Amino acid sequence: MLALLIGVAFAVLLWAIADANSSTSARRASRTALVEVGNLEQLVLDLETGQRGFLITKREEFLQPWQAARKEFPAQARRFTETATSPEQRRIAEQITHGADSLVSDYSVPLVEAVRRGDPAASGLAATAEGKRRVDALRAQFDQYTAGERAQLAAREDTAMANGRRAVIAAGAGLAASTALVAAFTVLQHRAVVRPVRGAAAAAERLADGDLGVRIVPSKVAEIGALGTSFNSMAASLQDSRRRIMESVEEVHRRTARDLHDGAQQRLVSLMIGLRLVRELVPDAEPSTTELLDQSIADAQTAIDELRELASGIYPLVLTVKGLVAAVQDLASRSPIPAVVESDFDQRIPAAVESNAYFVVAEAVTNAVKHAQASRIDIFLEFGEALQIRVVDDGVGGVNAATAGSGLTGLADRLAAFDGTLTIESPLGGGTTILAQIPIPP
Repeated sequence: MLALLIGVAFAVLLWAIADANSSTSARRASRTALVEVGNLEQLVLDLETGQRGFLITKREEFLQPWQAARKEFPAQARRFTETATSPEQRRIAEQITHGADSLVSDYSVPLVEAVRRGDPAASGLAATAEGKRRVDALRAQFDQYTAGERAQLAAREDTAMANGRRAVIAAGAGLAASTALVAAFTVLQHRAVVRPVRGAAAAAERLADGDLGVRIVPSKVAEIGALGTSFNSMAASLQDSRRRIMESVEEVHRRTARDLHDGAQQRLVSLMIGLRLVRELVPDAEPSTTELLDQSIADAQTAIDELRELASGIYPLVLTVKGLVAAVQDLASRSPIPAVVESDFDQRIPAAVESNAYFVVAEAVTNAVKHAQASRIDIFLEFGEALQIRVVDDGVGGVNAATAGSGLTGLADRLAAFDGTLTIESPLGGGTTILAQIPIPP
């Protein structure tokens, strides 16, 4: 039934297209005929105008339109006759051509020659009346031809429109019936299979991009429902696994930083103090010894600074002791670009959230310093249902997912492990805003 309906609809459409093409060709021919009759009528008027001007002034320059019209008349008369669109129109066209030719050869040319010879009768009333009669007769024939051609054009357009309407109605009915059959089956398939499968595919794509918090809405179809349950279990397992790994890594970082501070750093400090005491005991009379001690003290101080910087990069001590806000303020104070911190809370939050939030700010500030060509950085810490972090710079912008470095990509993965999100807004020339949101566990 569907094939039959579609076949009938296409047959009607093909018939309508063929009829429309035929009507278009006929209309084009009528328009061409109207253009040619207008051109021939203009030539006749040019002949009459040039002739009249010459009769009045006896000056040859007034004959230029007349001469140009005489020269073009044979070709224009042939084109005019050939474009007639019906036997009746061709008959009228031949009458017009014959009358115009007679006007030129039997009246206009002899009259002009007579005026050139100085014949007084050429300018008489009889000659003028004869010319007016001939031109009026030709104009009447031109009007008759034009009216007939316009009537044919209107009739063809009406016929084409009526045929087109019938074809559209017939084809529309067939296509509507076909569409109804297809739509009914499509809706059933879409609801039962396509929509759930597309949802699963989109969820799988988001999961592959690192969004471990994505879940599939349960489906009533048994197979799709089983697929969704398995997918959700897998995503939850991956998310829990990543969270445990991140928490373990954070713990290792905290312990390493603490060990560096309490162990190697303290020993280096003790060593430097001992070297300073020895330096005070050695007399200045021993230049080689004092120079060596000064160099050793400087090396020890450098080692202490480098170790302190290393420990801060792994896990800053101020974050453990004073919390997130103090750690971010300390980070801002050490930024080579002026950085301002605004915060509406000062309470402590879980250590894993604090560390993730700190490293989000640290990475954003580092990128602004290295790449943004910024003159100012604003850091906002807001605490509500979730911890919200905004780092805004006034640099060159132009950062997007395709150009973001591994640091920002790593931050997105880090936040995803805690159901957090990372958003980057960076119009070209409009600075960069990095927005991170981390849920606070109860």
